[in-house]
Amino acid sequence: MLNIVIVEDNAALRESLVDVLAAEDHHVAAFESAEGFLANCSIGSVDILLLDLNLPGEDGVSLARRLREDWPGLGIIMLTARGAPAERSAGYESGADIYLTKPSSAPELTASIRALARRLNNDRRGLASPPETSAAPLVLNRKTMTLLGRHGTQALTASETALLEAFATAPDNRLDVDSILRMGPASAPVSKAALGVKIVRLRKKLIAAGAEGQPLHVVRTWGYQLSVPLTLI
Repeated sequence: MLNIVIVEDNAALRESLVDVLAAEDHHVAAFESAEGFLANCSIGSVDILLLDLNLPGEDGVSLARRLREDWPGLGIIMLTARGAPAERSAGYESGADIYLTKPSSAPELTASIRALARRLNNDRRGLASPPETSAAPLVLNRKTMTLLGRHGTQALTASETALLEAFATAPDNRLDVDSILRMGPASAPVSKAALGVKIVRLRKKLIAAGAEGQPLHVVRTWGYQLSVPLTLI
């Protein structure tokens, strides 16, 4: 399962792409603009970005160029109506791994994603071992509600503190969705959609504190797993 983000301003197409990729058991998030994506998603948790070029605000070419500079391991698939040879060349030069023109069939899209995922996986296997400091555990201070790591300290909310503590003490650091939802007050139940937003924000704070890779993984059809060392004090 991959963490895939779609940036597409056409609502009908965006929803259709989410359905296609979710049916392949991927974890999918979708945004209508580059600004919405950057403000609400932790880039370090994304495996593949499916990107339209004609976007309101910052366009896809500009976004891809910036992301490619800062996140060289990110997979980028451009899906656009721009099909001229010069436009395709510009897309690849700005950072696209794969350039697909609309309309693209669901089989072509999913095959492209599988091919890119294989290549990215092989590239990561060939990387040198990370320095020992990358495995340094994070520290959760439950009294001050802070998360301390090698990149600094992140302030947490009470619910984020409780959730991280629950992950750290759960078997295999895994929690199912229903258990997480029951952690909230009965007077203000949390929806699954709101939980998804909460997980994204918490993942962003873990990465900001110093976690490597994807510190909170989706466990398909079940829940989430904390995948980085966490010390409780």
